[in-house]
Amino acid sequence: MSKQELQHRAYKASGVSYEESLRVTQLVPCLYKRLGYELGCEKLSQLFYDAVFEDTENVWFLNIFVSSTKREAVENQYRFFVQIFGGPDLYKQKKGKYTRLVGRHAAYPIGHTAADHWVKHMEDAMNEHPNLNKLHKSNNDDNDNNNKNDNNNRMNENNIIETKEAMRLYFRYTAHYIVVAKEYMRDDQLSGGTGVDEGRVW
Repeated sequence: MSKQELQHRAYKASGVSYEESLRVTQLVPCLYKRLGYELGCEKLSQLFYDAVFEDTENVWFLNIFVSSTKREAVENQYRFFVQIFGGPDLYKQKKGKYTRLVGRHAAYPIGHTAADHWVKHMEDAMNEHPNLNKLHKSNNDDNDNNNKNDNNNRMNENNIIETKEAMRLYFRYTAHYIVVAKEYMRDDQLSGGTGVDEGRVW
């Protein structure tokens, strides 16, 4: 199946086109800076995985992550975010030249239900992130004067809305693209995901 066909299937599943998902890479300043550099990207991943590992009411979803500790999951994800959102190549330094996003998830029992649940947790993490939370930022303006990163990249309400919408489109499209594309992975394209539950696909 061609990449264009996969993109179309991902669009049908997510409601987001490939072109719309690219908005996140076109933000000025880049998302890496808007989130607060490495620490801000790590904060997003920490918030996300805190929610995932506390989601005991949805054991089916939590079981998808049984092959990693929370610390490992946070580190891998935040390195990826730093690299693709405009920062240094931290993910490449640890994982190698290629991101292989689909290949690294291909062995996991995930389907579109899991993709939607993943996006829900990520959107909650975005809403809690201090750089993407208008109330938090307004309450802490007087305490941030010594924080160079915050001062240089402080966002107004319109910037926050723009940023979160671009992130939402990217995450929704990518989550469903992984589900669609992993069905067509060859064994020699798989990377990671060993030792996971091979039961029901969510």
